[in-house]
Amino acid sequence: MLRVKNINVAYGSVKVLWDVSFTIGEGEIITIIGPNGAGKTTIVKSIMGLLKPTTGTIEYMGRQIHDTPTHMIVKDGIALVPEGRELFSKMSVMENLLMGAYTSDEKEKTLKWVFSLFPRLEERKKQLAGTLSGGEQQMVAIARSLMSRPKLLILDEPSLGLAPLMVKKVFEIINILNNENVTILLVEQNVHHALEISNRGYVLETGRITLEDSSDKLLDNNHVKEAYLGM
Repeated sequence: MLRVKNINVAYGSVKVLWDVSFTIGEGEIITIIGPNGAGKTTIVKSIMGLLKPTTGTIEYMGRQIHDTPTHMIVKDGIALVPEGRELFSKMSVMENLLMGAYTSDEKEKTLKWVFSLFPRLEERKKQLAGTLSGGEQQMVAIARSLMSRPKLLILDEPSLGLAPLMVKKVFEIINILNNENVTILLVEQNVHHALEISNRGYVLETGRITLEDSSDKLLDNNHVKEAYLGM
């Protein structure tokens, strides 16, 4: 479904990604793990057209998209739940959701689906997004991205700052979405949870992919255990 091949990305003269390559097959949950500052969010921004690689290619469904505008990437079926949520805090929950549906021709049908996943949001649809709890705001961020009915959903640090019960809920929702034929790219610091639900994983360190394997094997990898699992 998605093939990132040898991309190099820089902010001005500062190079951040070095020959990064990975693939995502349709129906998979793929995890990218790594420390802060490794370049994980830069990968996400490159896929979404927010940053342009200096070299390398990004292909989606067999077509190169690294020169495609972001709104067209969303229309083609890729959606992002950004790190930090980036909600419209002074708009209602419903208004935030509808902002995610600008490419959709089936807003009402999609809204019913989203509310079935997040019934609490239906209860609070008139409430200002900025007045919700952190967990509820993360629900809005995920739900807003789902309003475009993506084939590939990218989640950038979805468990960041959440209470353990809400972290569990977020990962349950990711599994449900995957069972409903949404392919998932998960960028996470919560390594154990992320690898437990994913098919394969990549370790990104200082802008380079240093490890790639099945999630089971990465969980059993000594470097991953020491660096990310505290074992």
